[in-house]
Amino acid sequence: MSKLTAAIIEDEVPAARLLSSIITRLRPDWEVTVLPGSVEDAIAWFKTQPHPDILFLDIQLSDGNSFDFLTAAQPSSLIIFTTAYDQYAIRAFTVNSIDYILKPVDEKRLLDAIVKYETLKGKDYKQENYIGDLIQSLQKQEKSYRTRFLIAGVDKFWALQVSDIAYFYSENKITFAVTKSGQEHIIDLSLTRLEEQLDPQRFFRANRQVIVCIDAIVHAAPYFNGKIILHVKPPHKDKITVSEEKVSSFKLWLNF
Repeated sequence: MSKLTAAIIEDEVPAARLLSSIITRLRPDWEVTVLPGSVEDAIAWFKTQPHPDILFLDIQLSDGNSFDFLTAAQPSSLIIFTTAYDQYAIRAFTVNSIDYILKPVDEKRLLDAIVKYETLKGKDYKQENYIGDLIQSLQKQEKSYRTRFLIAGVDKFWALQVSDIAYFYSENKITFAVTKSGQEHIIDLSLTRLEEQLDPQRFFRANRQVIVCIDAIVHAAPYFNGKIILHVKPPHKDKITVSEEKVSSFKLWLNF
């Protein structure tokens, strides 16, 4: 029976050595190869060598990022991402990759990812467009979201920072932004357009009338007919409920 092969692409040599030593200690029967931490060198290696079973891939490489590498190399390996940047640790990577690990690498967290890989490997995990889905995830992560709105007053304009907004609501076809201090401002966008421009890690479309920021939620509680009611700060003049069809996605969002 051939050994399971693993490769590490990491642009920081000490981090690569540490990861390699931990993997070897946890799985001494694996064959582990440390590759150069540049997109160009990693692509060249994958063109001439058999692709490993599993690849520990740093998101930020010395001359680019993993998007560039995946697009060019199209590895047949299953991927575990490693990153020092928490903003990359998004649900898309846990859905489309095996897992992600934040640096500095924690041995228990690494073991969890390896066990997850071994479990999924036995279930023929790899979907048809695996690498294509990973590339799509990276493209979405690079999308920039709105950070401010231009507010028009009687005799002046000013910028309203998205970070100051607790929630948005729609009433009589007018959209309002409510700040953390309770001030209301009219926004010249529909909630549907806003939903496209706001960071989905921070804002959730609770129902047709309200988009709420994670920071504004004091607590959530069961409500009638399978709905959830949200208690927010500052309080909204109407009840904010999460519609039944969105309860599952809301719980995932809240728990991420």
